[in-house]
Amino acid sequence: MPESNSQPFLSDVKTLRERARKNIGTGNVTFTYGGDVKKNIEILQSVLATEIVCVLRYSMHAVAAAGISSESVKAEFQQHADEERGHMMMVAERINQLGGTPDFNPRGLESRSASEYGHADTLIDMIKENLIAERIAVDHYRELVRYFGDSDPTTKKMLEAILAVEEEHTNDMHDLLVAHQGTPNLSD
Repeated sequence: MPESNSQPFLSDVKTLRERARKNIGTGNVTFTYGGDVKKNIEILQSVLATEIVCVLRYSMHAVAAAGISSESVKAEFQQHADEERGHMMMVAERINQLGGTPDFNPRGLESRSASEYGHADTLIDMIKENLIAERIAVDHYRELVRYFGDSDPTTKKMLEAILAVEEEHTNDMHDLLVAHQGTPNLSD
């Protein structure tokens, strides 16, 4: 016989309806939201800044990459910029859903971001900067997935989806580094 939980699994329909009418002004953040809305919006503003910085860095690298074998790398940088832009919009939408206003203000952008814009001059340095930034993003998103946990499953699911792409980006940058340098050497 299954063990019973001390709390009811579902609210009765009458209670759900009453609660929805009574709290209509709270928008998407309902009675059952388990997170700290203000804190979560603040965290997501940092995630948004990180994604914006990544879009800018990859876009710059897609334009500035030069050399005989740069065309395929430029295309990869552009693809990553486009995917980071998609992440940026997902995070901005989630901030909006939680009742916040996404902060796209360029002032202080890099200080709000987990990632750095960087200053690479060579193709190898651009690949290295992007690999380092992706590794930062992967670790950051893993921590955020744990933080949001069951208190905000929607944000957690969004971050898990972004994390999967960031892991793919890390692999892509590693492969590019090996292809263009021979072996990855991040200590330079």
